[in-house]
Amino acid sequence: LGVARVDGTIVENDPRKIWKTFAKNMHLFRGTPTAAWLEHSFENVFGLREPLNQETADMYFDHISDCLAQDEFRPRKLFERFGIELLATTDDPLHDLCWHQQIRESEWEGKVVPTYRPDSVTNPELPGFPDRVERLGALTGCNSLTWQGYLDAHRTRRQYFKSFGCTATDHSNRITLTASLSSSEAESLFQNALRGNLTNEEADVFRGQMITEMARMSIDDGLVVQLHCGIYRNHGKQIYEQFGPDKGFDIPLPVNYVYALKPLLDEVGMRPDVTIIVFTLSESCYGRELAPLAGAYPAMRLAPPWWFFDSVEGIRRFREQTTETAGFYNTIGFVDDTRAFCSITARHDVSRRCDCDYLANLVATGRMRMEEANTVARELTYDLIKQAYRLDD
Repeated sequence: LGVARVDGTIVENDPRKIWKTFAKNMHLFRGTPTAAWLEHSFENVFGLREPLNQETADMYFDHISDCLAQDEFRPRKLFERFGIELLATTDDPLHDLCWHQQIRESEWEGKVVPTYRPDSVTNPELPGFPDRVERLGALTGCNSLTWQGYLDAHRTRRQYFKSFGCTATDHSNRITLTASLSSSEAESLFQNALRGNLTNEEADVFRGQMITEMARMSIDDGLVVQLHCGIYRNHGKQIYEQFGPDKGFDIPLPVNYVYALKPLLDEVGMRPDVTIIVFTLSESCYGRELAPLAGAYPAMRLAPPWWFFDSVEGIRRFREQTTETAGFYNTIGFVDDTRAFCSITARHDVSRRCDCDYLANLVATGRMRMEEANTVARELTYDLIKQAYRLDD
């Protein structure tokens, strides 16, 4: 499929040949969310109703190529056609947000905002971590080589992101772990991180401490905290060695949120002015851990099914396992995080249909009035997500 190898080996680079290989194997996606999203995009975005296969591959390739050459298929035109009110990118703290500045200076009225994604300067196991921390200090005028200066540098960059409309931070950890260390303990851990002297367990604690620190900063600046945790990335050794990182082989991990989130929730969990949105790839935690936690702590909200479970069955399981304990109003409705622009409408359509199917069952079995279901349908589609990300503030 033309995926580059890390050793520079020449790979297939003819787009049509690559597409025909994909089309020949399209049947492998039958019954999966991938098939649903692709077919929705083919039909509703490009007007293609014939199934994609080896025989129709050339027709598809030519038709989509013709469409993409037209002005009405440019990204901004599709943004407007899809009815998108807001699109949020995830951005490194060291980025100057020049593309956001370019959008701001253009005459286009579409709303695109950044999200503060600090992993590159909060994960001490990433190569080049000390250098990036030093660059963070140079960028902000703070002494980022001390613990307090490092935290001040984050505060400064968060304010810069807010000036571009940012309303949230985003954090990805292999395991879900939060911490609440004293200043001296955190300083010692931080200095060891700069020297590269942390064990794997200490690196986990450092990342967990930074989630808590980010939540504390939210008390002052109002940014919503998003946690994406519980994934073992690059599991396939041979694929990683041949093609590099992020080429698949990301596998969900079991997580214990009751213990992992306690230090964070002890700090800010009872504050209604803080919002912590938890995404998970550990479905077994929905009913046992996450729904009760979200039902108990005012700061916590359940994110919609994510990644592996952003699907018809995944959305149904989520509602069945969480609603009776957490209700609808401790969830945030639906948000997608696709990089496939044309699948945005497909994902939202699937979510709306699944939620309405769940509501219809409640009405049919006498557990909810029709007028209540109509209200909840709109809230799950639109209102709750705006409230969760403070888009009306």
